Amino acid sequence: MLVWTRSGKAIVWTAFAVVFGLLVLLPFLVVIAAAFAGSWNGVLPSDLTGEHLRQALSGDELASLSVSLQTAFMGGLLAVLFGTWGAMAAHGSRFARAADAMHHLPIAVPSVVVGLGLLVAFSRQPVLLNGTKWIVVIAHLVLMVAFSYGTVAAALQRVDPSYADVAASLGASPARVLWRVRLPMLLPAISSAAGLSVALSMGEVGATIMVYPASWRTLPVSIFALTDRGQTFVAAAEAVVLLATTVVLVLILDRLRGRAAER
Repeated sequence: MLVWTRSGKAIVWTAFAVVFGLLVLLPFLVVIAAAFAGSWNGVLPSDLTGEHLRQALSGDELASLSVSLQTAFMGGLLAVLFGTWGAMAAHGSRFARAADAMHHLPIAVPSVVVGLGLLVAFSRQPVLLNGTKWIVVIAHLVLMVAFSYGTVAAALQRVDPSYADVAASLGASPARVLWRVRLPMLLPAISSAAGLSVALSMGEVGATIMVYPASWRTLPVSIFALTDRGQTFVAAAEAVVLLATTVVLVLILDRLRGRAAER
């Protein structure tokens, strides 16, 4: 730390605790409290109930959670596949900077612009995807591929190329070098990219709300719709479900990343 005195450190930690509590912790606590509130007319909620959480885990709301999970795994894992391929293909190439810019372009513009672009591009033949779940999956793929690409590209900078060179000098084919040397060394980074992509996909709403069909509504879109209709407590309960599900997924993927690192 840049502060060395005991009193200075105490002031810095106190300021950090206040800022963290007000800007990060308090909003989460308010959402959790609202999820169990029957009414909220004072400083604290009253008439606590679990009815909102029951609604969030039944009917169309539960279907929205299932849609979010499917979209996150399809879009997120496809983003990992394309991002990993892009990073490995661009590594060491004279087109590396151009590839880096192209992969990061979707997150350099507002996500609603990406959604609108996909909506216009895939609303006519020969590729008609408007009204299907695939346009939502593609939207998530386009937005998440930048994070996968960046994670794997950063890992490639730290990987010692001599291992692949030694394997090739011993007669291993390029495919064998890829599957037996390069990919295993990148497995922790690929696992991290998967966790990040899935977590971000679970909360994506900007592009999704532009392209989703009524039959494929993700949980963040449902939360937005409920809030827009004034059903704040049910929306808060769905937000708690979304938060809990995302945390569990991230923990599972982090556990897999840890195992990959041990290998």
